[in-house]
Amino acid sequence: MAHSAQPVNLRPVATWPGTCAALGVALLVLGTLAAVTLRAEGGAGFGAADQSALRFTLVQAVLSALISVGLAIPVARALARRRFPGRRVLITLLGAPFILPVIVAILGLLAVFGRSGWVSDALGLVGVPPVQIYGLHGVVIAHVFFNLPLATRLILQGWQEIPAERFRLAAQLDAGSGAMWRLLELPMLRQVVPGAAAVIFAICLSSFAVALTLGGGPRATTLELAIYQAFHFDFDLGRAAMLSSVQLVLTVAAALLALRVSLGDGLGAGLDRAVARWDGAGARAWLSDGLWIALAALFLMLPLLAVLVAGVPGLASLPGSVWSAAWVSIQIASLSTALLLLVALPLSASIAMGRKRLGEVAGILGLAASPLVIGTGLFVMVYPFVDPFMLALPVTAVVNMVMALPFALRILVPRIRQVLQQNARLAVALDMRGRAVWQRVLLPRCRAQIGFAAGLTAALSLGDLGVIALFADPEVATLPLQVYRLMGAYRMEAAQGAALLLFVLSMGVFWLLDRGGRFHAET
Repeated sequence: MAHSAQPVNLRPVATWPGTCAALGVALLVLGTLAAVTLRAEGGAGFGAADQSALRFTLVQAVLSALISVGLAIPVARALARRRFPGRRVLITLLGAPFILPVIVAILGLLAVFGRSGWVSDALGLVGVPPVQIYGLHGVVIAHVFFNLPLATRLILQGWQEIPAERFRLAAQLDAGSGAMWRLLELPMLRQVVPGAAAVIFAICLSSFAVALTLGGGPRATTLELAIYQAFHFDFDLGRAAMLSSVQLVLTVAAALLALRVSLGDGLGAGLDRAVARWDGAGARAWLSDGLWIALAALFLMLPLLAVLVAGVPGLASLPGSVWSAAWVSIQIASLSTALLLLVALPLSASIAMGRKRLGEVAGILGLAASPLVIGTGLFVMVYPFVDPFMLALPVTAVVNMVMALPFALRILVPRIRQVLQQNARLAVALDMRGRAVWQRVLLPRCRAQIGFAAGLTAALSLGDLGVIALFADPEVATLPLQVYRLMGAYRMEAAQGAALLLFVLSMGVFWLLDRGGRFHAET
């Protein structure tokens, strides 16, 4: 019996597994960078080519972030003001480019915006030169394609957080569209837009596959591509470690900025009423909103349609190597997803119970790390003990897990925090702790979020073209790497068929896991 009042421990699950997971991620990222640095020999320093790569990386990342956010603002405003059949489906489809394999999206963009693409053919009818897809233009177009949906979703969420009562009061005061923009919408954008731009800037800093296929030469080389060249062609570990450190500092700075600007005072509370928008009733507003929604839908859906149209004829003549590569990709995606859940679930629980710094460290390092440096560091560490090429697939799975971790934490942490706030006291009162809480409280009520995170990780892993491009055995390849090899061999029909297969697999596994998590899930 206690002789005095004792504090009640409202942590029904232990936080040490999450701490270990965060430390493991930090050790993996920083340890592999240290392994590459220690193995490196003295280099020539930051040369002209490295300065050019840094300059191009910053320019394309800034342009991609500004254009993506700039276009997302009117698209998100139009979606916030309009209700129409298929709106929910359209918003859901906005997430498709984010999980679309990069190599598939590039083939679709080439079919639409390439020199022989649909847009160039249409411009040729009126005597306008074709679109220049390679170089800075192509890299920015590809990054806008991937990040415009993300920016739209983030900004649309900001619009949805404005209480309906504020719009109702503005309408009662006969405030017009301009007044609503100045008084309600612009303050929200000042809170949301800088964080969205910083996140997209950080994502574009580590661009590899886009620059590899659309860069167009030495003057269009990103830092990640320069790291790949230093490894693959020169085996200059010192230069690779230096470039990776620069990229790490830039991405960490952008991620910290995103975290800082996202900590606003909020937009106020409301009564959760449906938002009615009287400022968009005029014909001009209807036409403007409809035009923005239509243009965004065309820009995002046309490359997907091009992949379907060009890929169907190639399905019948796929070589056996494509099917073998598909099986390899499925194995890597399965392992990546399993590792992700082992790391993300305890880490999310620890963050939900107040260990926020763990999430910030794990999320920032996962976003800032160079996959090529992690892979090379692991190979350097295991080289004295085992043939590194035998571990190419497990290493790829580990790297894919680290890359997907920041997004999984964003999905899991809010739901686990909500479930613990609702059930922690009851669980403690019933003396439920640890494994029992996971089995009876957290897992049943977080199934939808777990399925979504697992589906996202599997889809991203299936479409990844990173570490495997550096260390793959000539006889073993993932499906994205096989598509890239077919493109390099100018076997475009087979490459398009393989890209369609990759598209179907990625979307199929995402739908299967996401739907499986939501099936009979408790809400």
